[in-house]
Amino acid sequence: MNFNERLDLAINKSHNFLLSRQTEEGYWVDELESNATITAELVFFMHFTETVDLEKQKKITNYLLHTQREDGSWPLYFGGPCDINSTVESYMALSLAGISKGRPEMIQAREAIFANGGIKATRVFTKVFLAMFGQISWNVCPSVPVEIILLKNWFPLNIYEMSSWSRSTVVPLSIVISHKPVCHLPEGNDFKELFTSGDSELGFESDGLVFSSWRNFFINLDKLIKFIGKSPWKPFRKIARKRALSWVIEHQEEQGDFSGIQPAMLNSLLAYHYEGISKNDPKWVKGLEAVERFLINKKEGTLMQACVSPLWDTAIAANALCDSGMSTDHPALVKAAKWILSKQIVKKGDWAIKNPQIEPGGWAFEFYNELYPDCDDTAEILIFLNRIKLPDSYQKLQESGKATSWLLSMQCQSGGWAAFDKDNEQEILNQVPFADHGAMLDPPSADVSGRVLWLLGQLKFKKNHPKVKRVINFLKRKQESNGSWWGRWGVNYIYGSWLALTGLASIGEDMSQPYVCRSIKWFEDHQNKDGGWGETCESYKIPSLAGKGNSTASQTAWAVMGLIAAGNEESLIVKRGVEFLLNRQEPHGSWYEDEFTGTGFPIHFFIKYHMYQHFFPLMALGRYRSVLKP
Repeated sequence: MNFNERLDLAINKSHNFLLSRQTEEGYWVDELESNATITAELVFFMHFTETVDLEKQKKITNYLLHTQREDGSWPLYFGGPCDINSTVESYMALSLAGISKGRPEMIQAREAIFANGGIKATRVFTKVFLAMFGQISWNVCPSVPVEIILLKNWFPLNIYEMSSWSRSTVVPLSIVISHKPVCHLPEGNDFKELFTSGDSELGFESDGLVFSSWRNFFINLDKLIKFIGKSPWKPFRKIARKRALSWVIEHQEEQGDFSGIQPAMLNSLLAYHYEGISKNDPKWVKGLEAVERFLINKKEGTLMQACVSPLWDTAIAANALCDSGMSTDHPALVKAAKWILSKQIVKKGDWAIKNPQIEPGGWAFEFYNELYPDCDDTAEILIFLNRIKLPDSYQKLQESGKATSWLLSMQCQSGGWAAFDKDNEQEILNQVPFADHGAMLDPPSADVSGRVLWLLGQLKFKKNHPKVKRVINFLKRKQESNGSWWGRWGVNYIYGSWLALTGLASIGEDMSQPYVCRSIKWFEDHQNKDGGWGETCESYKIPSLAGKGNSTASQTAWAVMGLIAAGNEESLIVKRGVEFLLNRQEPHGSWYEDEFTGTGFPIHFFIKYHMYQHFFPLMALGRYRSVLKP
């Protein structure tokens, strides 16, 4: 069988596989895998709210034990180092479930915790959980005063200057922390054995004068807030709690979800619990049903997903099928398009605080998240709808027009696009003690901006259009000196560079320019000996690891597509990448990779989208075939 025949066969097998995975309703979705904290925290939640389901807890315990590594730890991502937070929280969940402290797995977990900095090294969220279980003082945890809900929108630190995910987590959490709850544990189920003499000082300490840095200012402000908080006189506390609770209720979806992410969902239900809302109340019942929808039962146990990604998975799967030659009026694609159109958002959300004049029209990432449409999803969906043939073309044009107008209005002043928010760049928010994950903001990124530019090219926008000129300049400013682009939502420089190049090519940029050639050279320099590309999640922490890692199917596909976009489709480099994908295809027609190639929060939170290994290689093979055989 010659090369072209192998290519055709691989594409056909991948088509058949993807079609077999489409649901009856028309969408695609697969597991969104993250780290153990997401699942462990469900055990905490059940104990806090006195809703322990022993069978569910047992299945979660089985999953946590199954995912524990030989050294006793749990990582942030496959193959990564011990993550102290995942390991401490998993240990806590196992202890709560009654696993004996003398079991080898628990002994190994304690050893891993002590070897990696112990409780002192844990993040803010882990310390909050320890305080809620009465294991440390609430004074150790940074203040999250519920009174922040009262700050006006013009104030620099109001909730709408936070990213959507921070806002939807912080508001309910501020209610919880205002109660300073303590869930008393039975003797033997606590975690006192995790504490050492080195954990005597767990609070945040400044390293200089009050005004020597924003960090030191906020640490001292935190101490002042705690001092004031000791007073019984809290004139705004009652009204702040009431307003914050109203905000949480207003931000609950009709189906029960909160912002479509685990932290917002569990914290909002905890706020209901501590505010005395009955478990028979429809808000609580629906909220718990939403949590249940995030669970996956496997033979090795039950896990909770941090999020679900049906609209994202469906749009990319559909575009991969289109890119690889499937007829744009194919019944599977028509069904997918109709389902997507049924999920278009028709009401205003938090984005309208800074963008009040425009009508809604975008799409979210999840099944139910109408208040937080996503620019990335909306662009990917519009690329698909722009190419599909529907019986009712008028409806498609009408809905696409609304979505395009909304998306264009979300361009930031810097020229780029962020995921959920507009002009969300108050950098001082990342300096507050609570923000030790460094992800309080949603600034514009090269990858989201590249995808929007890719759409604008498909919609026949011209290079001299003001919005196009601004985003091209944004991408040029964001390029690294070595020619790559940092990836915010995918790992990492491979992802960012692919989307930047794809957007530039789509809009008609001259791809022979020196800055593009630098990017081509970067890709060439980072191809692995096996012909593929890979990049470790550690590249966010250690930039010298950019483009370095075990070859994966999804990252190889991104590199191949980036080089094709740059006009390098006939190079041996690209053909070797295609050969890697052909050789790695499984007999059933798809690909497999253990590695996490999706990003939640750089450095701190990573995702394995199980669909990435299915549709990105097909997309790359399809584009390769189409440019060689136009």
